[in-house]
Amino acid sequence: MEPVSLQDFVCALDPASLPRVLRVCSGVYFQGSIYEISGNECSLSTGDLIKVTCVRLQKVVCENLGTGQTMELAPNFQGNFSPLTGPQSYETLEDLVSATTQSSKQLPICFMSTHRITTKARVVPQEQPLKLEAVEMHLGTCCARCVLGTGAQQVILHLPLSQKGPFWELEPGPPRTLLQVLQDPALRDTILTCPVLPWHSLTLMPQYEVEAIMHLRRTIVKIPSTLEVDVEDITASSQHIHFIQPLLLSEALARGGPFPLPTEILEVPEGPPIFLSPWLSSLRKGQRLCIYGVASPPWRFLASTKGRKVPRHFMISGAYQGKLRRRPREFPTAYDLLGALQPGQPLRVVATKDCEGDGLENPGFMSLAMGDRLEVLGSGQALGVQERDMNVLVCQRLSDQPGEEEYEEAEDQEQILLPLHFSGGFVEELGDGRRYSLQDLIAQFPLPCEVKVVAKDASHPDDPLPSFLGLRLEEKIMEPFLVVSLDSNPEMCFEVPPRWLDLTVVEAEGQPSQPAGPLPVVPVEELTEAFYYHLRKSPAFEGQAPPPRPPKSKGLSGQKKQVSKAKGVKSSEAFELQEPSLMPKPKRKTLRKVIKDSCNLYSEIPGRKKGLRPTKPITQDTNDEHDYEEILEQFPKTL
Repeated sequence: MEPVSLQDFVCALDPASLPRVLRVCSGVYFQGSIYEISGNECSLSTGDLIKVTCVRLQKVVCENLGTGQTMELAPNFQGNFSPLTGPQSYETLEDLVSATTQSSKQLPICFMSTHRITTKARVVPQEQPLKLEAVEMHLGTCCARCVLGTGAQQVILHLPLSQKGPFWELEPGPPRTLLQVLQDPALRDTILTCPVLPWHSLTLMPQYEVEAIMHLRRTIVKIPSTLEVDVEDITASSQHIHFIQPLLLSEALARGGPFPLPTEILEVPEGPPIFLSPWLSSLRKGQRLCIYGVASPPWRFLASTKGRKVPRHFMISGAYQGKLRRRPREFPTAYDLLGALQPGQPLRVVATKDCEGDGLENPGFMSLAMGDRLEVLGSGQALGVQERDMNVLVCQRLSDQPGEEEYEEAEDQEQILLPLHFSGGFVEELGDGRRYSLQDLIAQFPLPCEVKVVAKDASHPDDPLPSFLGLRLEEKIMEPFLVVSLDSNPEMCFEVPPRWLDLTVVEAEGQPSQPAGPLPVVPVEELTEAFYYHLRKSPAFEGQAPPPRPPKSKGLSGQKKQVSKAKGVKSSEAFELQEPSLMPKPKRKTLRKVIKDSCNLYSEIPGRKKGLRPTKPITQDTNDEHDYEEILEQFPKTL
């Protein structure tokens, strides 16, 4: 086949003959873009091979031959077209008959008038096709015997040869739709007329979108038929040509098979690694893989180690078969206690350090001693700094020994009110020694959850999780993974997340090898620190609200006033003030004293204020301006 323009090839193409393989004989480069403009290919090189798979009509440009004006017609245009024999019109019927005789044409011929024709029998609308059958005498006048209409509704009209037009000669045949005109090779580049358009003679120029496959192009290439390239049809001699079409793992996941799918890696995405796994280094260009399908179940758990200066992070599959035991959770602030409280599940904690209430900042809030046992009840409100409402955590003090009776009479219950920003340090009081599977644990307890792996997964001999003192299961991640193995080592199976490791592969030939029995998939993958924090910034974690900000402290001037007042205190008084910091802290029961006006609470806070702990004395200086020599002078006297 001789080279032709792409537009001529597409216009003459029979859609039933697709696909067709073309070779670009004269390439084109558009400076505005290297590859595409508005999703269409605009640069083709000489020698490129194109496999045309589909042709779609985009629009039809209609041009007025007389003025050169153009308009666009949609593919679903409803008007009918009639082909003209030429661009010439005739002023009278006599001119039309004379031209027909001179051109050696035989009657009958078809014609139309661009103006309405009025006769005694009826009115002929403009551009209505008529058939001129003969010239004869009618009522003493030389007339053209014409037929209006087709079939059983034909009407005979006798029009005088002096009838003025203008008249246009039409090709014989009924009017055609737009698609019929475009599909008829005999009507290509033919002058047409359409009653619903404002022009009497026009031509049609269709514009198509060509969908094709090209070498190493991952997606279908869309080429406008008006692209100025010459192509040659080489379909007959291209049976040996195989078009390599890349495939992303995400695309293989979206299309859902068929699996197993043998592939070969064409490209590995750039960027830092996401896993600290030995198989990751095997993913390089040219490596053959076998994709077995979607991993089940589709959820994973994000976990971090506890008790290490530098924590390690893991992604644990929902199919993990190790055994876990719950560990007491640690809560640095009262806000964390409130977040861990679940309806219907009591939460009891033990204070891990001594904490003094700040009488200036938080009037009425009590102190805690290390070892105090509390039961978290819920949230409430109290008056804080400058008589403003403050959210607090309502707790109930429990007895010193877990075996004692916890539920006392209403008048003996003591409630502790802690600001949500209170950073005391608490550890959960836990008496659960059961061994859970991962699914049972997640079904019964909310995340985050502190656990210890007490038995490793039997299917994973190198399970690293039992070696850690504790794990914090932080979040459940719903993300599909693909089960993949190396073609050179089918027994080495791993799970790849296409969202974060979207390899570019190509389908390979051959039958994939299927391991005997269930696939030995690694259920635990260690994450790099960068990828772990990338996950923590993902939208799945954005719903976690930050802890409340503590109230602002008083300014430096207020602190200086307190210091100046403290300097005027006598030595004995200073010793008495500092005695609690030098001597061992008394037990909780010795600290119970009733203070006046300890807290102005709302009525919805239950419980009495009996036995509230005293706050830290206001006159005590918290800066490093204590007179230590004066204290030491009084110390021997006290002894």
